[in-house]
Amino acid sequence: MPEPLLKVAGLNAFYGESHVLHGVDLEVGAGELVTLLGRNGAGKTTTLKSVVGMIADRRGSVAYQGHELIELPSHVIARLGLAFCPEERGIFASLDVGENLMLPPEIAPGGMGLDDIFRLFPNLKERLRSQGTKLSGGEQQMLAIARILRTGARLLLLDEPTEGLAPVIIEQIGACIGELKAKGFTILLVEQNFRFATEVADRFYVMENGRIVDEIGRADLDRRRTDIEAYLGV
Repeated sequence: MPEPLLKVAGLNAFYGESHVLHGVDLEVGAGELVTLLGRNGAGKTTTLKSVVGMIADRRGSVAYQGHELIELPSHVIARLGLAFCPEERGIFASLDVGENLMLPPEIAPGGMGLDDIFRLFPNLKERLRSQGTKLSGGEQQMLAIARILRTGARLLLLDEPTEGLAPVIIEQIGACIGELKAKGFTILLVEQNFRFATEVADRFYVMENGRIVDEIGRADLDRRRTDIEAYLGV
């Protein structure tokens, strides 16, 4: 079996005195779309932030393309080809769409060009000179994803990209994610919307109380649906 693109082993994370992640183990192969499922507070977002070095106190192993990241700062990790799209989106209110889009530096060749981005998200082309504060929640999410696509990153960490969005926008985000996967991007996705996750993901890890408690393949979804609903409380 080829070495996974991302391999997390024995990952622990702390917020001050609070021990949040307890020995998380997960793998993501090149070109895979893997989803972290779990209730609020399970540790999903902390896992993503730990991978990209945004948690000050993290211990264990995070390897990308076989290179250990655990001692590296976040700006160095980003330049290795990992991009994080936060749940809060991080749109700069004082900048327009074009300025927000062009803000991150290109870190590798092969980033998506503006024509391709506008084909994925035509709303952004129409709102190119609109201030960040004038965008709807869906448009902000499109911009947050688009912004990392032009950097050349190949591993995308997406945190709750459908949170609070209308069904028509969720469908558009899903189509975008599907196209990114078809283009060879590797995606680690945190998602509360189980129906959405089942439409796009290859595999699922379930988190509870800062631990991975189950791994479910796409082929086992129907057989394991009752288990998943119990984990998520739906």
